[in-house]
Parts: sequence; C-alpha cells; structure tokens
Amino acid sequence: MFVVVVGCRRVGASIAQSLIEDGHDVNVIDQNLEALGRLGHDFPGNLIQGPALETTVLERAEIERADAFVAATNGDNTNIVIAQVARDRYQIPCVIARVLDPSRAKFYSQQGLTCICPTRTAIDMMEGALRAFAAEMAEDA
Repeated sequence: MFVVVVGCRRVGASIAQSLIEDGHDVNVIDQNLEALGRLGHDFPGNLIQGPALETTVLERAEIERADAFVAATNGDNTNIVIAQVARDRYQIPCVIARVLDPSRAKFYSQQGLTCICPTRTAIDMMEGALRAFAAEMAEDA
C-alpha cells in the first residue's frame, strides 16, 4: 500500500514509521524541515517540505497514486481541507483526518469524512474512569 502522510509531528511521524515497519510505501509532507527530520536520514520514503494546501506539493508527494491519505497536522482547518481534496479531487480510497474539535469531527464525519478526534477519545476515557470510580464508591456505601 502507498500512503501519503501530511504532518510530521508526533502523530504523523509515528504513523509514517509504523507503516514503513509494516512494509508499506510512505511519502510525508510537512512545512517544517525540522519536523521531517524526526524520521531520520534513512527514512525510505520521500520527505516533501511545503504547504500541503498547495496541489503542487501534494503532487510532488505522488498523491495521485496513493491508496491512503492521512491528514495529521496540528490544524483542524488544514486537515479537513486537504482530506476533502484527497478524497474528492484525487479519489483516494482511504482518507483519514485528525480533527481536534469534537463538534467539527462529528459534523465532517456525518459528511462522509473519516475523522479521528483525540479530544473526544480523551473525554470518553475520562468520563468512563470517573463513572467507574463513582460506581465503586456507590458499592462501598
């Protein structure tokens, strides 16, 4: 599988490295050269420095041949826009966007975009832990 990952901070770099370890081909885009450096000089994929909102940058990353696309920048707006471009313009079969705002993630998920919302996950886990603690307290009372 060939994957284009946009964003090379903790999430994007980890996903890219994991995909490489699983034997996939990966190209990574980030505006920041230092961020791309997280993957090291021996990273087997192409590292493209530039704004992923520009189609010329996406095309340098060979988006037109991608099987999957991951938008993992720190910006919800950027992730949503480039995910829609990947899905609609380039017809990428698997497009995943990280969206930090739970209400936006819900809205765009309802529009057919696969959104991962770490904020929603944290909220759900914390609420679950608190409910479990409350249930234990109720049993002890």
